[in-house]
Amino acid sequence: MSEEQQANSNVAEKMEGQPRGLMTLFFSEMWERFCYYGMRTLLTLYLVKSLLKGDAEASLIYGAYTGLVYAAPILGGKMADKYLGYRYAVMLGAILMAIGEFLILGGSEHMLLIGMGALIIGNGYFKANISTIVGKLYRDNDPRRDSGFTIFYIGINIGALLATTVVAYVGETYGFKYGFGLAGIGMLMGLIIFYTGRDNYAAAEGLEITEAGKKKVLGPLSMVHVITFGSLLLIPLCYILIQQNELMDYILVGLFIFIAISMIMAGMKEDKEKGTVIWKDRMIALIIFMIINITFWACFEQAGTSLTLFADRNVDRVMFGWEMPASMTQFFNPFFIITYGSIFSVMWVKLAKIGKNPSIPMKFALGIFQLGIGFLVTLIGLQFANEAFQVPILTLVFLYMLHTTGELFLSPIGLSMVTKLSPQSFSGTAMGAWFLSFAIANYVGGKIAAMTGGHSESGAALSVEEGLNNYTEIFSTIGFVLLGIALVIALFNKPLKKLMHGVE
Repeated sequence: MSEEQQANSNVAEKMEGQPRGLMTLFFSEMWERFCYYGMRTLLTLYLVKSLLKGDAEASLIYGAYTGLVYAAPILGGKMADKYLGYRYAVMLGAILMAIGEFLILGGSEHMLLIGMGALIIGNGYFKANISTIVGKLYRDNDPRRDSGFTIFYIGINIGALLATTVVAYVGETYGFKYGFGLAGIGMLMGLIIFYTGRDNYAAAEGLEITEAGKKKVLGPLSMVHVITFGSLLLIPLCYILIQQNELMDYILVGLFIFIAISMIMAGMKEDKEKGTVIWKDRMIALIIFMIINITFWACFEQAGTSLTLFADRNVDRVMFGWEMPASMTQFFNPFFIITYGSIFSVMWVKLAKIGKNPSIPMKFALGIFQLGIGFLVTLIGLQFANEAFQVPILTLVFLYMLHTTGELFLSPIGLSMVTKLSPQSFSGTAMGAWFLSFAIANYVGGKIAAMTGGHSESGAALSVEEGLNNYTEIFSTIGFVLLGIALVIALFNKPLKKLMHGVE
């Protein structure tokens, strides 16, 4: 807890000059992420060790689940924009997520999939809309916005740090059900903070249920009631999609095409209404950044699958006579986020003041470059493998450190960028579209993870030595591909900036 308290103290100092509601949203999101990452941290190991799934099947289930988690905000954002308002949407999402965690305590694959369904739908309402509320605390061109979103992102990672230490340790040491139960309690904490602190963020626009949402559409039931009950009916659909995850190929590609067309049309409509020529171009730029985002996160999200199994089998995790649980190795990422996050939030402001702040495309390129270098660290670790074919834990320390600095160049800037590039009337849906890119990335990440690890293409188990060679070969290939992509983005920096029409 001392690390959490220190991080909270550092963040509190940076809160000076920020909108009052940012603190409430910070802690609400922190506990929601405790819930989500608590589930995510244990999921692959739970599937492999308790439900006895193979590596590939576990990775594809994980990819389908996390993909749907990030696809759901498209629906959640749209429903909040049109009917629910952002406050009700966030609260509905929190309740569904808590229910989902507690359902998993049933201990069977059946209950796991039902719980996953509730978590997916709940996250759809919570995630996109709390980020949108943060954006609406700031006026257009407010120089505090990037710093504010970075502070918000630190809150996310304090929750992730607690999940990947406390929940991971409890889950692997005392039983997975205790870890999942703790995650559910965390979500209830987030709900309480969000509701009791509602006056602090009351200045944000779009919080209240809309007139369309209050309209009676089914006897005495308003549109809000219909959407709330209808959300429960989506849980069985998620169950089927996770089980039959090959259907996700068609759904995610179809959604991406649909949302891309919708964004361009919304930009054209905005240009026509305001007599401008910028919004269509900005929407095209946002679509391009979505594709770049998919590339980054499909590789980054190996943390919950292939990198966790790599840690379990091929990393020497003994330190001072204590063996760190494999799931706890995921804590390096949020630890480095908290360590460097405040530095980065100040850095962007100082660089902007002296006119040296990198453009958004260059930040994305630099983020992907660091991600690639992180994967290449495994080649160095291979040179120091012990007789049990395990690389030193420092391999993961440096890998996650580089992944984290890459993430700080890209992710909090990405959230801020969406609110800048999208028209006010389209902001919730645009944020949902941004999370669709995470959905596709997580699903693709599951497919990448299915190619790594402890089994050959024929399904035969690999030896520990063969597994180590397989992991490092695939990780290094990913690294070299990422370096090439970073170079291409850097070369197209100026055309991308032109499409953004002055957005910095």
